[in-house]
Amino acid sequence: MCPNRRATPPKTSMRTIAIIAAACAAVATVLIAIRGISGEASADPTTAGVAQHGSGHTTTSGALGQSQAGPQPVTEVDKTFLIKVRQAGLWEIPAGRLAQTHASSDAVRRAGLHLIDGHSKLDQLVREDAQILGVALPNQATPEQQGWVTQLDNAHGDEFDRLFANLLRASHGKIFATIGEVRAATQNDLIRRHARQANQTVLDHLEVLEDTGLVETKTFQEVEAAVKPR
Repeated sequence: MCPNRRATPPKTSMRTIAIIAAACAAVATVLIAIRGISGEASADPTTAGVAQHGSGHTTTSGALGQSQAGPQPVTEVDKTFLIKVRQAGLWEIPAGRLAQTHASSDAVRRAGLHLIDGHSKLDQLVREDAQILGVALPNQATPEQQGWVTQLDNAHGDEFDRLFANLLRASHGKIFATIGEVRAATQNDLIRRHARQANQTVLDHLEVLEDTGLVETKTFQEVEAAVKPR
C-alpha cells in the first residue's frame, strides 16, 4: 500500500498575480480620469460657453447680441437708444472739460469730472456694441447740443455754474426716463446690459448735479413735462 498523503491546493503562480494586479490598476486609473473630466465640466457651469468683449460685457456663446437659438432682434428703439448715448457723450464730455476751466464752484468742477469719466466709458461701450449690432453712429452731437456747449464756453464763474447745472440736469433727467423704457421693452441681451450701465452712469450724474445746489425748480418742471405719459 502506498502511504497516505494530504491533498495540497494548487499554487497560484506569481505571473498570474502580477497580471491581476495590473488589470486592477488600469481599471482604477480609468475611473479616476473619468471622474476628473466630469468634475472639470461641472466645476463652473455659469461660465460654459460665455465670452467677453473688450469692455467687459459678458455674453452667451455665439456672436454677441445673439442667443443660442439665433440672432436677437434689434428694434428701431434699440438703435435710437445707442445713437442717443453716443450723442450725449459728444457734448457732455466737452461740457465736463469746460467745467474744469470755467466754473467757480468746486461742486460744479466735481460734477464735470464725473461727466468726463462716465461718458468716456459709455462712449467706448456704445461704439463696440453698435459695431456688433450693425448700428451706424453719428460723429457729432445734435445742433441743439452743440449750441449748449457754445453757451457754456461763453459763460464764466457763477453764470457758468448755474447754466451748467441746469442744462445738464435737464438733459440727464430726460434720458433717464428713456433708459427705463428701452430696458423694459428690448428683446436684445446686449441692449439690456448697455441700458443697465447707462442707467448707473446717468443716476450718478443726476446726483452730483443736484449736489451743486444750483438746479432750479423750473428745470425739474421741464423734465416732468417732457417725461409725462401722453
